[in-house]
Amino acid sequence: MDTELLDLIPLWGLFLAVCTFAGLALEAGYHFGRWRHQQVAEEKETPVGAMVAAILGLLAFLLAFTFGLAANRFDTRREAVLDEANAIGTTYLRARLLPEPQRTEILRLLREYVDVRVTGIQELRIPETVARSAELHEALWQQALEASRNPDSIAVMTSLFFQSLNDLIDLHGKRVQYGLRNRISGSIWVVLFALALISMLAVGYQSGLSGTRRSPAMSGLVLAFAGVMFLIADLDRGSEGFLTVSQQALIDLQHAMEQGPPTSSATPPLNKQPTSIPHQD
Repeated sequence: MDTELLDLIPLWGLFLAVCTFAGLALEAGYHFGRWRHQQVAEEKETPVGAMVAAILGLLAFLLAFTFGLAANRFDTRREAVLDEANAIGTTYLRARLLPEPQRTEILRLLREYVDVRVTGIQELRIPETVARSAELHEALWQQALEASRNPDSIAVMTSLFFQSLNDLIDLHGKRVQYGLRNRISGSIWVVLFALALISMLAVGYQSGLSGTRRSPAMSGLVLAFAGVMFLIADLDRGSEGFLTVSQQALIDLQHAMEQGPPTSSATPPLNKQPTSIPHQD
């Protein structure tokens, strides 16, 4: 199963699909167990119960493993947002140490960059956001090169700006990697779904073999499993569903940038850092 193909299914659709297939597997196992109970009376329920318990144990282990992967990557994406906000804020501050006319243009590009990042995530326009971010990286780098050739520039200030701009570009790559590419593997999803169906078949078979009527606990088992699968998929996607990565750090930075730097034509000295944009550590 391709992860990108799975992303085409909405989370509510995935929940309904898991409920449907798990319920059908449970019902099929129950009917087969009833048939075996009538045809092969000497088959005992106790060894079957031990095997079903072993299968359910494997399913629980795989669910815990997959949930751990999704939760760790969710935390990584959340930390990457804060790191990126810090990097952009630092770049914005150091851009004010550059000479004109590059200073004004770079500050404008950085404000646009933050707007693109925030709006793209909120409106789920991820491919367009990634493409536009790459274009802004190139524009910022070209402006930095122009600033380094400006006779009014100071080498130390330009070097500091290049360093922070490089960190900004690196963190963009990190966010793309963890948000779009570093996902739960499709092979893990295939094994998880297959083992879940086998588990539902086994539980239904044991229930039918015992000769009892259908228990309401069967429905509870299906709903519980579907709920866990829903939670794992929600954590794995990150930008949609109920568990989304907060962009508040970037939003706070966006609001601070909208206030603009103090109106002064003088270049701030190196030993006095501007404070109009709060830097988050």
